Amino acid sequence: MNENTTNSQDVSMTATPSEIKSVQSFINQTWTDRYSTEISHEMLTLFWSIIVSIFTIGGLVGASVGGTLAIRFGRKGTLLFNNCFAILAALLMGLSSPSGAFELIIIGRFLIGVNAGIAICAQPLYIGEIAPRALRGAMAMGTSVFITGGILTGQVIGLKELLGKEEYWPILLSTTCIPAVLQLLTLPWFPESPRYLLIDRGDDAGCQKALIWFHGQEKYHGEREDMEKERVSAVGVKPKKPWELFSDRSVHWQLLTLLVIHTSQQLNGINAIYFYADYVFTQAGIPEDKIPYATVGTGACECITALTCGLLIESLGRKALIIGGYSLMGEASPWVPYLSMVCVFAFILSFGLGPGGVTNILTTELFTQTDRPAAYMIGGSINWTSFFLIGMIFPFIVTGLKQYCFLVFLVICCLVATFIFFVVPETKNKTFLEIQSNFHSRKKLFAANGTDGPLLTTAM
Repeated sequence: MNENTTNSQDVSMTATPSEIKSVQSFINQTWTDRYSTEISHEMLTLFWSIIVSIFTIGGLVGASVGGTLAIRFGRKGTLLFNNCFAILAALLMGLSSPSGAFELIIIGRFLIGVNAGIAICAQPLYIGEIAPRALRGAMAMGTSVFITGGILTGQVIGLKELLGKEEYWPILLSTTCIPAVLQLLTLPWFPESPRYLLIDRGDDAGCQKALIWFHGQEKYHGEREDMEKERVSAVGVKPKKPWELFSDRSVHWQLLTLLVIHTSQQLNGINAIYFYADYVFTQAGIPEDKIPYATVGTGACECITALTCGLLIESLGRKALIIGGYSLMGEASPWVPYLSMVCVFAFILSFGLGPGGVTNILTTELFTQTDRPAAYMIGGSINWTSFFLIGMIFPFIVTGLKQYCFLVFLVICCLVATFIFFVVPETKNKTFLEIQSNFHSRKKLFAANGTDGPLLTTAM
């Protein structure tokens, strides 16, 4: 049960049956102790649903304020402050069992959701802004590598040989504090984003010091030159709010791309794969007590492909990887029963190779400094809202269509790959201003053909 994940699974999709049963047994026992009667099946289902969904609500709240915090307190300052939510959440969830209060799990789940929502805004902002242009994609892939690594770690420590036994579930939930504590011990030694210091704060001396720290005395001049060009273009322009971004006609194609890639990241079927995986493994003849080990295999697949994507992204480019990933996901949709187990692993491999990692990188690269925090707030809100909706409607889809539900995701993957092929320029080894210029050229091309691009003129 890994709480620090935001782009693919939640507790409902990574928890083993024994873990779910342990928490539900605790709720039932607490209810019995309080009211001298067992909780009804309907009420137990309601509480479990709240525990599952409240994480998504917290993520949406976090994403909605993450960009604003990153502007006000800086990228580094926001990340450090955000650890408070993770530590408090771990404390509350760990104390839920000894205090006999299952409500603490709900509060803790909400807080860890807020932590995840803020982190998915501030962390890619920080990494994308400190990375050298030639390594920006590879370094930004660190987000996906550590998310998938967190998923895999959660799956491993949730095995019965480690913390998967019934009496250990409070400790398992409390492990969310470990990455927070590690970051509090290490991040203070790193400088703030030099791009933020120069363009947002006008701190030339601080920027110079940070650039030398990150790039060295002899190699920082090229990065400083790129930042100066962007600072000149942003003179007199304050960081935009999300609703101001929607009313800015110069970024309409970037916003449409943002909408497509973040919506499709949740609606492409990856969450459904994890929902469906236990059924597939059971149909393949894997004993119930061995399914958690097969689930670890899916986590290992996604982690390995995130690492592979990080190695390939600077040579193949963002566009080739994300189009290839969506195309392979469409081909690997497990709607043929006798190929289902192979398709599950192929689908996860395809997701990790492209959409799982490249989406956040594109969010960084498609916008300039004054637009980027608002873009992350919009993208994060879309992502979490889509996550919530797919969690709500997928059980009904799978009940009605069975394995053929993946035909819906096949169509989505093919449409997204087509959109990216025709609309999104390659961003590899380009400055943020060069990428913006590519979109402006594309806008002029559409204008010459009688259209001014997507209709996003209504302010939020």
